[in-house]
Amino acid sequence: MTALLVRDIRPLAGPAADVLVRDGSIAAIAPGLTAPPGTPVEDGAGALLLPGLIEGHTHLDKTLWHLREWVENDVGPSIQDKIDNERQWRAAHAHDAGAASLAMARLFLANGTTRIRSFVDIDTEAGLKHLHGVLATRSAMAEVQQIQIVAFPQSGLLVRPGTDALLDAALAEGADVVGGLDPCAIDRDPARHLDVVFGLAQKHGKPVDIHLHEPGEMGAFSLDLILERTEALGMAGRVVVSHGFCLGMIDERARDALLDRMARLDVAIATTAPPSRPVPLVAPCRRAGVAIFGGNDGIRDTWNPYGTPDMLERAMLIGLRNNFRRDEEIGWALECVTASAARGCGFGGYGLAEGCRADFTLVDARSVAEAVVARPVRKLVVSAGRVVARDGVLAMA
Repeated sequence: MTALLVRDIRPLAGPAADVLVRDGSIAAIAPGLTAPPGTPVEDGAGALLLPGLIEGHTHLDKTLWHLREWVENDVGPSIQDKIDNERQWRAAHAHDAGAASLAMARLFLANGTTRIRSFVDIDTEAGLKHLHGVLATRSAMAEVQQIQIVAFPQSGLLVRPGTDALLDAALAEGADVVGGLDPCAIDRDPARHLDVVFGLAQKHGKPVDIHLHEPGEMGAFSLDLILERTEALGMAGRVVVSHGFCLGMIDERARDALLDRMARLDVAIATTAPPSRPVPLVAPCRRAGVAIFGGNDGIRDTWNPYGTPDMLERAMLIGLRNNFRRDEEIGWALECVTASAARGCGFGGYGLAEGCRADFTLVDARSVAEAVVARPVRKLVVSAGRVVARDGVLAMA
């Protein structure tokens, strides 16, 4: 039996307590705990205890961070520009999705992120190459980090014949989620696009996560169709809409009607809270009972030169984008990268409670709000009961 005792911590800024871990799970959180002789003991020194952070929407296969050099970005403004530019760059530079994703996953872990949902490009030029790279990363990190893989038709589904068969093969080889992309704007046939996506989900018994960049009424139309399919196929609680920019563009009455339907069907929203686009706001989603959670999207890739593998930073950006000022509201931003992300992505055994997987991190902060705003170095990161990082540096090979 493996064990660990962490003394003198404040769970989510609550009263001082200790945390006892056994066999990868939290055995107890209470003051004055004791452990069997020989149990390793860590001194929390009054630090704030946060649950393991969750990256709910990223693209590990795309990052160029591991190259340790600046890659000049001269991509055009449209989604299609970015798709075409990335495909050309990868072909010209023999991009290694395995090396890229492993380096980024390790950086996430050093910053306290113990669970990740990553999209992986599946298209008729790359085939399953990028999937195989991220599957290798998932295997390498399995003992200390849970990684969900979304088989994602980044270049389009119907517009590139044969992509449906590749998605089918990706799911058979270990992808966890079926991805979709802009049924109207990219594929121009939303009904058929959703036939394929939800058909694959039904065939493989997998959940769905659809990128929906489409603006205004177009996006609302696609979202309405997604909700119809979710209800008709009994997939409540198994669908995520990523980005959902349309929910920040349509009038409040139409928005709230869609949010009410999403809440009834337990359809979640993943947001990156970009400053350049209207976004679904956190407060209306919370009022409606819709799980809204956060992710970085791409980090330092051909689409986007910005971002860091730090979910406290993403929580801060969500707070800024939503004009959160009060400590309570900033706590909502943290929930977007903790409990709400676990709910939206379906990560089980999550939280700071007895029986949960022992994933947590310690930071020097007096409150949750200060942790989000100041983003202190992670003093200690524990994943599945194992100390994996100290002071922002991995403590594992």
